[in-house]
Amino acid sequence: MNFETIIKRIQEKGTDSTAQDWLKEIEGEYGAVPLIFQRMGERPEVLISHLLYKDSVTQLSTLEPKVVELISMAVGAALKCSHCVDYHMRAAQAKGATREEILETVLIAGLLANAAVLADAYRVVNGVECGASCELSGLHRSHSKTP
Repeated sequence: MNFETIIKRIQEKGTDSTAQDWLKEIEGEYGAVPLIFQRMGERPEVLISHLLYKDSVTQLSTLEPKVVELISMAVGAALKCSHCVDYHMRAAQAKGATREEILETVLIAGLLANAAVLADAYRVVNGVECGASCELSGLHRSHSKTP
């Protein structure tokens, strides 16, 4: 369904009804509604705009839907969001992910999260400038070598 058709349906049904319908669809597809969606549902315009954005990004992706869910699960794991991991793990399984793919995804997420912690700490210990990654995010920091 294209964007214009979705917007027309929202206008016809209203935001409250649309939000409730979408929450029911999410629950039907994944067995639960994430807490953030439940809270956003209290302000239907927030939920609808969030899900429209999310769907636009994921539906236009050149990545397979299973891969998108595995990436989302990895990010949730790296951010220590167990609810995110659970939700995206279920979504990945619904899209065909195997137990082995899920375990590998978690392993890679842990590896990268661990590497980021170590790299940042070693920069502090060594008094090294943060580098290009910090400059991309607008941070500029240097550390003295004095303990």
